[in-house]
Amino acid sequence: MEKPPKKPLNKYLKLTGIGLQMGATIYLGAYIGKKLDTMYPNDRNWFTVGLTMIGVIAAMVSIVIQTKNLHD
Repeated sequence: MEKPPKKPLNKYLKLTGIGLQMGATIYLGAYIGKKLDTMYPNDRNWFTVGLTMIGVIAAMVSIVIQTKNLHD
């Protein structure tokens, strides 16, 4: 007896972990930046600021790519 074909997951279920993914990416950038700022001290914590912003940009690019692939 054959099993009925599985229903494909709803496209939007793929985006349920997007908040966690964004948070993890931004946190990782801030964490590495803080570590670098403790190893190489400077007056304005440039590593933390810079890597946090890179994390935000990377998270946004990832979201745009994922939502764009929903239509394919």
